[in-house]
Amino acid sequence: MKKNLFKGSLFTVGASLWWGVIGVLYFSFVSFASALELTIHRTIWTSLLLVITTSYFSKWNEFNIIIKKRINIFIFLITGILISVNWFTWLYAVKTNNLLDSALGYYIFPILSVFLGIVFLKEKYNKNKIVSILLVAAALIYLLIRLGEVPWIGLTVAISFSLYGLIRKKIKVSTDIGLLIETLLISPIAVCFFFFLVKNNTNIFSLNEPLLSFYLFWAGFMTLIPLFWYTKGFELIGIGPASMIFFLTPTAQFFLGLYYFKEPLVLDELISFIFIWIAVIIYLNELRKE
Repeated sequence: MKKNLFKGSLFTVGASLWWGVIGVLYFSFVSFASALELTIHRTIWTSLLLVITTSYFSKWNEFNIIIKKRINIFIFLITGILISVNWFTWLYAVKTNNLLDSALGYYIFPILSVFLGIVFLKEKYNKNKIVSILLVAAALIYLLIRLGEVPWIGLTVAISFSLYGLIRKKIKVSTDIGLLIETLLISPIAVCFFFFLVKNNTNIFSLNEPLLSFYLFWAGFMTLIPLFWYTKGFELIGIGPASMIFFLTPTAQFFLGLYYFKEPLVLDELISFIFIWIAVIIYLNELRKE
């Protein structure tokens, strides 16, 4: 039991820090490409790598069972669009030095998921869950009043990922097989967007630029490695501890944005973060009880 807890914690910590540090630094390094092209590469190369891993682990039977139902294909098309929106928005945040907004979104998303679960899945709630939801709402309203705007990057990240998780709950499927189906469905759209970039001569990936193209190819590995680690950790230690450890991701992004990328943090934004951090602490305390 202790061995599984230690091993699972290592996997989830490694995945969370990968998302929060290594992934950020890699996609910042390849930000010579547009956020759209990076999303295209992330989709296509992830899809191809998942085809390889699905073959290696002999999981095509699960894949075939899932896609037999047309409704499942429609659901995965929707979740595929949502994860693409999430990826694009996050990549845009990295490219434009808005990592603090992205971190805010990933702090918010678990609490927004609780709200969506209460509303649409009739999940149980208590006073602490309601308080955490109200604190997030208060933080956003405060930003709107004080700065005259809401953090659209953070909200898009949070809403797209929360809806993604909510809809994915409708189908019982392995994380990797689900993502394989999503990326296969989205890849034709991604290819069309890539041809649009080529037509407008705004693409980076090209046979004339083999080194830059090689850098972009790694987008698939940067997506899959932490995914497999987190999934393995989740299996070993369960949803509660894994969800707690996940908060290392936005925390790492917050400090990278603040100290490495030197993003400005005004007082009103800090106050809104404090509201959200209190909400997260309440949320984590509820997870600990469960």
